[in-house]
Amino acid sequence: MVDSHSYQLPKGWHKTFYTLWAGCFITGLGYSMTMPFISLFIEQLGNYSKFQVNLYSGLAFAMTFIAQAIISPYWGNLADRKGRKLMCMRAAGIMSLTIFITGLAQSAFFIIGMRFLQGLFSGYINNATALMAGETPHQRSGWVMSQMMTAGTAGNLVGPLLGGVLSSAFGYRIPFFITGGLMFLVFLSTWLLTNEEFTPVSPKAMKPMKDIMRALPDVRLIITMFITTMIVQSSTMSIDPIVSLYVKSLMPHSHTVALVAGVVAATPGLGTMLAASKVGHIMDNIGPQKVLRWGLISATILFIPMTIIPNAWSLAFWRFLLGIASAALLPAAQTVLTLNVPSEAFGRIFSYNQSFQAIGAVLGSLLGSTISGMFTYEWVFASTGLILLINFLIVLIFNNRKKA
Repeated sequence: MVDSHSYQLPKGWHKTFYTLWAGCFITGLGYSMTMPFISLFIEQLGNYSKFQVNLYSGLAFAMTFIAQAIISPYWGNLADRKGRKLMCMRAAGIMSLTIFITGLAQSAFFIIGMRFLQGLFSGYINNATALMAGETPHQRSGWVMSQMMTAGTAGNLVGPLLGGVLSSAFGYRIPFFITGGLMFLVFLSTWLLTNEEFTPVSPKAMKPMKDIMRALPDVRLIITMFITTMIVQSSTMSIDPIVSLYVKSLMPHSHTVALVAGVVAATPGLGTMLAASKVGHIMDNIGPQKVLRWGLISATILFIPMTIIPNAWSLAFWRFLLGIASAALLPAAQTVLTLNVPSEAFGRIFSYNQSFQAIGAVLGSLLGSTISGMFTYEWVFASTGLILLINFLIVLIFNNRKKA
């Protein structure tokens, strides 16, 4: 999996890369093994109306990201002083507990509360990505960013299928217990097997964030990438909370809803995993900004047919194509940040990016659950395509101003 190009890499780079890749894979696996079915889990915990189930599902998704948006700058500051490895260990260790305990839930509000607590300490994938960004030569940044995203999306591919099988056979609690155990293994492997070339910085020696932003060669570019991260994440999260409910509406009398919903939830991950390496090489050759523009317009177009699909398998097909386009979205934005931010500010810049990602997740999950509760599921896809079109126009306008 490691690229064949020869560059001077820090000692232990390969072991660190594989360990963090595996950690991101398991994090994505655990998330997608549990969250696509959270609405069905909540539905079993009380006599809730359709609107309540949609609302509580949206809140369960959103609470983690509300917490992340609030706390990420603090963790980013700590990462720049103490290193990203410690942040990865913190995320994996606490998530192993909160996810396991969520499986014991007896009400929707307990799930919502645990998801908020999880959000306060989560962020494994973002910190692992920032760690690898700081350890990797810039010539291969695009490829490495794509590979790190591939880890999470590979987990997102396997997770819904495994979660669908486990939920159908043993109930919706078991995937939470398994995920908690796996995240504890991630904590141990990150602690024992990864290495970070990091020199601690004292609080007094750290530049204030406003000084770092002033010193950046193009601060508008960084802000544009923050906004892109927010909108792209919003487009993903507007769909995720309602996928299983939408599949259920398409096949109301079927006994295999959880399994089919797992397949539908997994298909974007398959598309992204197949395309990520190639897209990463293209980014290194022609630049991430050009790749980002093509990814945004492609994703916008792909949401159009999702508003008129006849069955769940058609939805799975279009989401597979969307996954291919998604390989050119967040990795491209992260690569732009990597190439335009000094290494001593990686932790804080990536934490701000995570805050924008979290805000996007909140807006997206609430958008999806509210629109689907008040109107129809098709309207969710239409509105999501529209916000991606707005994102494309923002990036295009910035690019044209830069050329002017």
